Amino acid sequence: MRDNVPYEPISFDKALKEALKNPEFKKGYDELELEFSIIEQIIKRRLEKGLTQKQLAEKVGTKQSAIARLESGNSNPSVAFLDKIAKALESKLQISL
Repeated sequence: MRDNVPYEPISFDKALKEALKNPEFKKGYDELELEFSIIEQIIKRRLEKGLTQKQLAEKVGTKQSAIARLESGNSNPSVAFLDKIAKALESKLQISL
């Protein structure tokens, strides 16, 4: 509780929907939509497989910190690295134009 106002948790989807009402935020979000989508898919698939970042890193042959940077959006992964991630997650990387 803060200032006698009960804390009400908000879902990510609800928070995002609210934030997207701001034109400046929406513009920035739209510019990064592909990156966000890739990150979301990787995290979702990793969690579905019950893997930690460290376990995924071991399967890929990298360090946990590289997976953390990827999942936080603080890296610019190569297509080859994304393909290794996909294979480690028993998935197929698909790119189309």
